Amino acid sequence: MEATQRNEDQRTRWNGRSGNAWVEAQQVVDEVLRPLEDILVDAARKLSARRVLDVGCGTGGTTVALAAALGSSQVVGLDISEPMIAAAHARAAQQAADVTFLRADAQTQSFEPDFDLIVSRFGVMFFEDPVRAFGNLRRAAAGAGELRCIVWRGPEENPFMTVAERAAATLLPDLPARIPDAPGQFGLADPARTARILRESGWSEVAVDPIDVECSMPEDVLTWYFSTLGPVGMLLPSVDEQTRARVVAAVRPAFEPFVHGDRVRYTAACWMLSAHA
Repeated sequence: MEATQRNEDQRTRWNGRSGNAWVEAQQVVDEVLRPLEDILVDAARKLSARRVLDVGCGTGGTTVALAAALGSSQVVGLDISEPMIAAAHARAAQQAADVTFLRADAQTQSFEPDFDLIVSRFGVMFFEDPVRAFGNLRRAAAGAGELRCIVWRGPEENPFMTVAERAAATLLPDLPARIPDAPGQFGLADPARTARILRESGWSEVAVDPIDVECSMPEDVLTWYFSTLGPVGMLLPSVDEQTRARVVAAVRPAFEPFVHGDRVRYTAACWMLSAHA
């Protein structure tokens, strides 16, 4: 697939069903991913960041948390998704957060070299041309600017993330295949390739370090969670009720190894990407 077509596919995806699903799931996702948010907020504090860019900010949870933690610092959240940016604006208004949100493509947006820290929580794995994208982000960094991004390691280290599609595979033959290195959840899972991308895009002192983060959610939202998000969640609205019921019946028991009483717990196996402009 041509790079421009892949980019258009991502734009369509995040301004359609995927973006709307993440808005719907905002409260649950906030809880599940808060430990990763905390890691980025702690990094920003340690660096005494004054101007921060949050790439792929989604509904703005990390952006608002950064602003609250850093006080007078200027924090900007950027995302390609109109539904998620609208939700981010609503969140900021509700919490009276002093942040700026921008709907734009990080690959092509024209930036001034103003930011002393660029962060992302699972927002940089979807670039159709990652060298171009990270090069553009480097140009957004001030002279001593730094990069801190959290991305997923591979699916083999994140079994929770693929439980639903593995359990539903025979019932949903149209489930998309996971293509190594393609834009998507595991697009930066290969550490050597990811380090090479960062170096080729102009970043220096590149590090790709493993982090393992414990995440959890209430058990009573699990079925709704896998029926709303991920490859299975994206397909379920297009199938008949009988097939949907069969999928739920097949998938829910497959999550049992992760259910502990009234909580669902799993380890998020990630990379922390660090670099200097």
